[in-house]
Amino acid sequence: MAHKKGLGSSRNGRDSNPKMLGVKVFAGEAVTGGEIIVRQRGSRFKAGDGVGMGKDDTLFARAAGKVEFTTGRRGRVVTVVPDDAA
Repeated sequence: MAHKKGLGSSRNGRDSNPKMLGVKVFAGEAVTGGEIIVRQRGSRFKAGDGVGMGKDDTLFARAAGKVEFTTGRRGRVVTVVPDDAA
């Protein structure tokens, strides 16, 4: 009989860092160009007018304006409406 406990490797002990996903700018809020609107995995939100999508599916504003979220045939779409202050 072995008198020492078998020193097997632990199967726990792994954890990933948080990815800080979610909506960063909500409807009606003003954004500048390049500002991140949504961090997501997969295209849960689609990019509409004035919004670009990064390679990790992050949605960002292409120009300054106000953020709008709409739900329609395409699903949930994020658009940036430019403020025509002129």
